[in-house]
Amino acid sequence: MWQRIQTLYFALAFGFLFSLFFCDACSVAGPDGLETIRYTALQKPWFLILMIIWALGTFLALVTFKSRILQMRLGTLMGLVALGVQGWLAYMYFTAPEGVVFRFTAIFPLVIAILSFLGARGAFQDQLMIESAYRLRESRRARRKH
Repeated sequence: MWQRIQTLYFALAFGFLFSLFFCDACSVAGPDGLETIRYTALQKPWFLILMIIWALGTFLALVTFKSRILQMRLGTLMGLVALGVQGWLAYMYFTAPEGVVFRFTAIFPLVIAILSFLGARGAFQDQLMIESAYRLRESRRARRKH
């Protein structure tokens, strides 16, 4: 399981995603310069549900290393979800009022999307390698019969 590169990609993506549960996306500074309001993913119920489904999908992509087709599809789907979340954060960034300060964790969905797509690509390459080995094995068996 750990000898495949896509497992590393999915584990890193899950780690970044897990850290999003506890990190702030942005905060609002008060007149004295101190943070007065901190925005996290846990404050909005619909976003919390999306993040739980997103985390479960990423974890499932991590542990389904024997089913490469499922791993490939889950990686691609979770990468698209990450791009959607990044788009929502970008919308928040461009429409935010004065005084809102975004953290570096606001780009974590983009990093997760890249890692998810790399994991899906690794699973695809594994599948191609296994299919080519199967074809070689079958052609060798066919030659022995004749």
